[in-house]
Amino acid sequence: MKTKAVRLYGKNDLRLEEFELPAIKDDEILAHIISDSLCMSSYKAATQGSEHKRVPDNISENPVIIGHEFSGEIVEVGKKWQYKFNPGQKFAIQPALNYKGSLNAPGYSFPYIGGDATYIIIPNEVMEMDCLLKYQGEAFYGGSLAEPMSCIIGAFHATYHTIPGKYVHNMGIVEGGNMAILAGAGPMGLGAIDYAIHRDKKPKLLVVTDIDEFRLKRASSIHTVEEAKKRGVELKYINTKDIENPGEYLISITNRKGYNDVFVFAPVRAVVEQGDKILAKDGCLNFFAGPTNPDFSALFNFYHVHYLSTHLVGTSGGNTDDMIKSLQMMEKGLINPAAMITHIGGLNSVVNTTLNLPKIPGSKKLIYTNIEMELTAISDFKKKRKADPLFTQLAKIVEKNNGLWSIGAEKYLLKNAKSI
Repeated sequence: MKTKAVRLYGKNDLRLEEFELPAIKDDEILAHIISDSLCMSSYKAATQGSEHKRVPDNISENPVIIGHEFSGEIVEVGKKWQYKFNPGQKFAIQPALNYKGSLNAPGYSFPYIGGDATYIIIPNEVMEMDCLLKYQGEAFYGGSLAEPMSCIIGAFHATYHTIPGKYVHNMGIVEGGNMAILAGAGPMGLGAIDYAIHRDKKPKLLVVTDIDEFRLKRASSIHTVEEAKKRGVELKYINTKDIENPGEYLISITNRKGYNDVFVFAPVRAVVEQGDKILAKDGCLNFFAGPTNPDFSALFNFYHVHYLSTHLVGTSGGNTDDMIKSLQMMEKGLINPAAMITHIGGLNSVVNTTLNLPKIPGSKKLIYTNIEMELTAISDFKKKRKADPLFTQLAKIVEKNNGLWSIGAEKYLLKNAKSI
């Protein structure tokens, strides 16, 4: 079977190509990809080439398919896995396989599996590690965004607090406590707000800060103060840009008690240090943002570490259990990652978008791999109505959904867009 895919050959060398897939082995699965969400990790892999820890040394001769936040349908199942999987099933994949200690992962390391393709072959190790996950949600974009949502869920699980007088850690956030999400109006911050409000174990106070007023207003229109209140959470959005002493102001909101849980969503020294300053006794700072600078550092108050038991934790991605949790919550309608999506494109737009990802404003760029469509901001659908009739209906659909991507928009696009 032929597939079209974006393959990595070297530093900044991405190519959209059509090639023949081999017949699947008894321990493999043939799958049809429908959607893939582009990630900064793919940008890092594309710009670093074989210097990236997950990318093989021989990609110039044996290129790999990029993309690791993908969803689709199973087409054919090898004999070994026919007891567990069937053709027609929707799926998502946990790319962090950790197979026999290897860093190899779909979207980085394999010639026949990655999200930016029409058809792929899922190798045995994915199933061996229980990383091929059944997905019963209606929207394929939900399956694509389950991986970034799992990173958020993993961060909430990794946060910890201590039991006074005992050397025991209580894992997770403080239920009914004070939480701050700093620099939290971006795509991952929106997911964190959604999860914090709709999970079982919630904070009583949730403060979200940013210095971009537009992003804050968008966030507050998606995850409203009213909705949070219904869920028992007092939600506040605060622009700290013009506040003379933002740390002091944030503490004042808590009646000077401070924050039990602080999540830092930007690799900025001042933001990290602000998070440290607002921690309550036994407060945990979760450094969520992944810096590109290996020498990134910030000051941390070790007097408070010693006497107030403050602590620091960081995670790089979620595990399979976290991803299953994200899929289940989406299937039940408890969380909706559509708020993360700001751009839609076809497979033909992947190369340019991936190589320029840091320069493109907005949040998640969602690719539908079987169509041809230039990357387009959802907010620009109205502008493109005259140039392309496809956008006339898409603009109407998203407008009725508070400007957000939706299952209705996905279905219309898949039915009416030009095939690649």
